[in-house]
Amino acid sequence: MARGSFPILFITATRIGDAVLSSGLIKRLHDEIPNARFTIVAGPLAAPLFAEAPNLDEVIVFAKAKDGSHWFDLWRRVRKRHWGLVVDMRGSGLSRFLSARRRAVYRRPTGPPQHKVLEAARTLRIEDDPAGPFIFTSPAIEAYAEELTAGTGPILALAPAANWVGKTWPLERFSRVALRLIRNPGAPLQGGRLMVLGGRGEVNLARDLKEVVGRGQLIDLAGKVDLLTAFACLRRARLFIGNDSGAMHLAAAAGVPTLGLFGPSDERQYGPWGAQTRSIRGPRTFEQIRNLDPKLNQAICHMMDLSVETVFHAAEDLLAATQSTEETEHA
Repeated sequence: MARGSFPILFITATRIGDAVLSSGLIKRLHDEIPNARFTIVAGPLAAPLFAEAPNLDEVIVFAKAKDGSHWFDLWRRVRKRHWGLVVDMRGSGLSRFLSARRRAVYRRPTGPPQHKVLEAARTLRIEDDPAGPFIFTSPAIEAYAEELTAGTGPILALAPAANWVGKTWPLERFSRVALRLIRNPGAPLQGGRLMVLGGRGEVNLARDLKEVVGRGQLIDLAGKVDLLTAFACLRRARLFIGNDSGAMHLAAAAGVPTLGLFGPSDERQYGPWGAQTRSIRGPRTFEQIRNLDPKLNQAICHMMDLSVETVFHAAEDLLAATQSTEETEHA
């Protein structure tokens, strides 16, 4: 470690989406503490998000153990360093057992639902100027994304998967919306291309969507690229549509106009963050769905009442609302 540096231990979330939502805190700390050095602790799925963070000493992959010994293992790895700041977004008691000048520990709020970005901001007491999600990449990653997305026509990005069937809008409906946005006469993205995103277990997603676009117009990233490459590719899209998932939050962080589809999750807390984002749901509120499935764990789809028509018109509106921004960026 460089002499005079300010070491920061940043413990982030297990899930990709939650890690993205608090990622702006790292950018804020980097901007405001010139000599900051970061050690970032993240779950196995989210850890790759931070590979290109500036002034990075280490990314510690934090895998849970059934007996809870993962916290002791982490303590053993970080206990010998005197930390300038420990930021614990998991709200654990670990920081109390570490040598640190300052501690910022997440506390679950009381009262009405509040967006997770605002909750994260409160941890650093920056509620009046919250730090929106921010993901660092590299020139090499950006160049690879440029290669993967090379071609003509605007890109419609879809992420049809989610971590639970309950909040997964049917794939066939994604296909119908994409057809209306790309292939139909007078379509808003006529002549465009389709980008499909998904995790390692979702490599077949594009198979059922390949008829939406012509030959050579499909960009199949599902299970084929790492998180930072997917993020860089999303920066080149014109519109993103997806379920409440890590991919949705990556899209919003990338600055692409993002339409999040919601049912059994609360958009007040987990909606995509940013001026160019929208959240939509069917006629039922989150509370009405939770009354039917109190633990939100039933193996049934709660998204069936969200129609193709509703999503298509919301996509049209978002494209129209962001048209001037798109023109300015390409002027």
